[in-house]
Amino acid sequence: MTDRHTGLPGLHLALEADGGGAHPAARAAVTPKALRQTAVAAEQAGFALVTFADAPLPAGPGAGSAGRIEAGTRAAYLSLLTDRIGLAPTLHITTTEPFHLATQLASLDHASHGRAAWLVGAAADAAALATVGREPVPAGALRRETEDVVDTARALWDSWEDDAVVKDVATGRYLDADRVHHIDFEGASFTVKGPLITPRPPQGQVVVLAPDALEIDERADVVLVGRSTPAAVAARADAAREAGAPLVFAEVEVVLDTAVPAADRLAALDRTATRPETGRLRHTGSPEQLTELLAELAQFVDGIRLHPAVLADDLPVLAERVLPALGAAGLHHPPRPGDTLRSTLGLPCPANRFAAAPAVHA
Repeated sequence: MTDRHTGLPGLHLALEADGGGAHPAARAAVTPKALRQTAVAAEQAGFALVTFADAPLPAGPGAGSAGRIEAGTRAAYLSLLTDRIGLAPTLHITTTEPFHLATQLASLDHASHGRAAWLVGAAADAAALATVGREPVPAGALRRETEDVVDTARALWDSWEDDAVVKDVATGRYLDADRVHHIDFEGASFTVKGPLITPRPPQGQVVVLAPDALEIDERADVVLVGRSTPAAVAARADAAREAGAPLVFAEVEVVLDTAVPAADRLAALDRTATRPETGRLRHTGSPEQLTELLAELAQFVDGIRLHPAVLADDLPVLAERVLPALGAAGLHHPPRPGDTLRSTLGLPCPANRFAAAPAVHA
């Protein structure tokens, strides 16, 4: 619960908004119109942020499966169509060059006026790595690379001090070179000199969300816990906090009663495509029962990321019956227009690591 922090009280709610929904039978083309409708509906409902799944390969099997707009591009498109909801694209550390990854996210934070987040991805199967000509990576090396990319991004976001841009018309200076720094990062598999080509993000540091399976809790702002029971979620949440994670969100997949009972809806979806095991908590039933589950989870997590089976069917029920019920119980408050995502989540703007350090010139 966020009463431990300085942000809005109650549960922070995130929505996974990729394609047609979390169930494979709900796959739909990711069009600008669909993106806009989902993001605007989520913002109006009071979600704190939306996340966008992505992968180096198309989601569906076979040569006929359609690709999709890259998640960072989707978030950038929505940055000017929304004013308070956070935008969290999945960017994979294994298939995206670290410097460009950090630049893309900093640019998103500027475009959204401080509402950017990064859902850390680490696709490591042979087919995904082959898209960029890489060989398979051992588990230990993958974890080290994930840590190195997150550390590099954070250092690059600090490479411009907050007052580096001076825009001095009289002298013709755009920036103060003494406040722009090399990072000279040396990782296990790459090096980055820096500085970033983009001024420091408005939030100072883009909010970093990490699935618990990556085991980088100490480097994340939000750890996403995927466990199949509330007790298991609680145990993993405690471990994430002990490792230093400021916030913990539970992952919950939902199939809700509409005009058709949830169990019947799920059966029909499963006849079309098999729902894979994800290890996440699952709810199939009424919105009232979901509200009770979320209230239970609020005892030991700061937020919930909801994965609706079919966005077109489940999102309206969430907006009309679940979020209002949580609000009436004092468990949820929508983000305020103009707030940064860090402000909404109660995360402070970190001090710049280079603020008191001498500049390094080429």
